[in-house]
Amino acid sequence: MSSHKVGFFRFIMLWPLSLIYKFVGDLRNFLYENGFLKSKEYDLPVISVGNISVGGTGKTPHVEYVLRMLSGDFKTAVLSRGYKRKTKGFRIVEPDDDYTLCGDEPLQVKRKFRDVVVAVCEKRTKGVEQLRELYPDLNLIILDDAFQHRRINPGLHILLINYNYPISSDYVLPLGRLRESRSNVHRAHLLVYTNCSPKLTPMDRRILTKEVGVLPYQHLSFTMVVYENPLPVFGGSKNMSYEKLSGYNVLAVTGIAHPENFVEMLTTKAKSVMHIPFSDHHDFSAADILKVRKAFDTLDKPRAIVVTEKDAMRLRTSKFLDNELMSCLYYIPIRIELLCDEEEKKQFNNQIISYVRNNKRYNKLYQSSL
Repeated sequence: MSSHKVGFFRFIMLWPLSLIYKFVGDLRNFLYENGFLKSKEYDLPVISVGNISVGGTGKTPHVEYVLRMLSGDFKTAVLSRGYKRKTKGFRIVEPDDDYTLCGDEPLQVKRKFRDVVVAVCEKRTKGVEQLRELYPDLNLIILDDAFQHRRINPGLHILLINYNYPISSDYVLPLGRLRESRSNVHRAHLLVYTNCSPKLTPMDRRILTKEVGVLPYQHLSFTMVVYENPLPVFGGSKNMSYEKLSGYNVLAVTGIAHPENFVEMLTTKAKSVMHIPFSDHHDFSAADILKVRKAFDTLDKPRAIVVTEKDAMRLRTSKFLDNELMSCLYYIPIRIELLCDEEEKKQFNNQIISYVRNNKRYNKLYQSSL
């Protein structure tokens, strides 16, 4: 866990801008919380999964965690704004979409959960209304990255905080990483420290609980990332396992916010690792693929290119990959696990399940189906 350190001159330059950003955010939240601006509520369960700082908290795998828990029993939809897509308006995501139509993360969710409705819309209220019109039997809508979207008031807020970048020592943008003041954590129902080490001690938990200031109505949990076996980005590639990967020289290519843990994991699994980082949600150009090709050519055989699951969504439709690169390209699926005993895990899950089951609209639809 690292604190956000700011150099003196950077602090002097950005502090006034940070104060303005904070003031505008605080004013906006004040107007919503005191009724001057109105939030919409719906008569079906709406769960928000979001964060209070920019990038790298693991929103998508936590959305997937909720889907694994609920989508088998409830007719579920996921609504995202579709960050960096090249389309506008409301769109239903299909498994074979190009990521430019919907964004890499919504596409990742849809390809994993074929029976779940996944949609993108930059206007969340319009998106919810469109989903309800198209799918009147919906039991639940999950809003991806919507903690700051105050025009909808979800019945359940899940707020994610990256363990490696604690908000207690951070500043509001552009001086730090916070999207809004730390005090707004009070809006969340479930708080989750993500990217934790499996070696997290009871003392660590107590310190983090105190730092975030957990309120009586809030529940705090801790999660870790689990890396599953490598899979080929293209179906014709040979299967890969971590046992096999241990003899390979690997080129890690990442376009995510914080690739450190991913690369560190690979260094423990592969014979050697070379890393080429790109910015989050990076759109791989011909020049980028040429850079990858040149680096790949310097590696001794056997060799492989390994990317994150999110990067695979952007590379699978690339026109610049040659046949050899395609045959050597693998991605690592991830999932999250709660760092707690079975009783605490059951308690966490039950808070989400109970919220959905106790909703009037769900009960009405359930009764009508009997």
